[in-house]
Amino acid sequence: MQKTQIAVIGVGAIGRMHVERLRLHPTCELLAVADPTSAGEAYAKAEGLRWFANHADMLDATRPHGVIVATPNATHRPIGLDCIARGIPVLMEKPIADTVENARALSRAATAAGVPLLVGHHRRHNPILQRARAIVDAGALGQPVAAMAMATFYKPDSYFEMAWRREAGGGPVLINLIHDIDMLRYLLGEIVEVQAQTSNKVRGFAVEDSAAVLLRFASGALGTLAVSDTAASPWNWDLAAGEAAHYPQQSVNTHFLTGTDGSLTLPLLHLWQYREKKGWHDPLSVDQTTPHRKDPYAEQLSHFAHVIAGEATPLCSGEDATQTLAATFAVHEAAASQKPVALG
Repeated sequence: MQKTQIAVIGVGAIGRMHVERLRLHPTCELLAVADPTSAGEAYAKAEGLRWFANHADMLDATRPHGVIVATPNATHRPIGLDCIARGIPVLMEKPIADTVENARALSRAATAAGVPLLVGHHRRHNPILQRARAIVDAGALGQPVAAMAMATFYKPDSYFEMAWRREAGGGPVLINLIHDIDMLRYLLGEIVEVQAQTSNKVRGFAVEDSAAVLLRFASGALGTLAVSDTAASPWNWDLAAGEAAHYPQQSVNTHFLTGTDGSLTLPLLHLWQYREKKGWHDPLSVDQTTPHRKDPYAEQLSHFAHVIAGEATPLCSGEDATQTLAATFAVHEAAASQKPVALG
């Protein structure tokens, strides 16, 4: 059986992670990589990879079954359009684009051409989040009323040696909190209004180091999120969910969903419910699900192979990812204007 042949455009940190997963995957294989930088060329040669400086040349020479795009955000639209024009399915790293307008243009082009566009909000492929979605969809929470999420962690000084990480757009809202916003959208539905406050008080860079966010969902549920990259804290998904070995895992919850019939914590998946009478004087019971651990990036790659084969539709489509991006940008807009921002 022929393996699904996939090319990677961009071999920075996230691109190299995809290369590693492709090398280990049982049904996919790495065909080639494209990266115009000297570092990208050196990496490809050191790893024995077929390398191209220009992504269009690679696409035309190799005709991959699918492409993973892991390049800077501003390049997502033109590179994605080049792939779509050639009829090649795309796994676009998050965020889908650098602006909502570009995200919509990319999504529209994929739809018009009938070319699958999967966006790399990889947490959706984690069995923990899959189980949480099943619990919510089964009605175990009743009507959702509130959600709380924490993304508080400490990035060392060395992280900020790259200048763009000290500038607008390089902070924890767009880099980190976008994942948590996507998680809550995936579990609770569309966000219709955003309010926010940001602060750069600790480091004093042009970019924020902390933010507090209030979300209103179309269902009427409310969400609160806290993010900071200057907090000595275990309360973030990367440390709690155990998705990557280079983060020391902590046995804590970071996301809390509450409803009229029950409440659910993540990632430990504690489901709290009343067994008989329901009221604050009555006892609550708790059940826990422990899904088998799987690498969400590897699961995403398997899903991408099924999408390429026409056996599945993207778990996170271009349109879906555009909604997450719009809600994330609304955090900055709301903080700057000190007014609520409505989302269509």
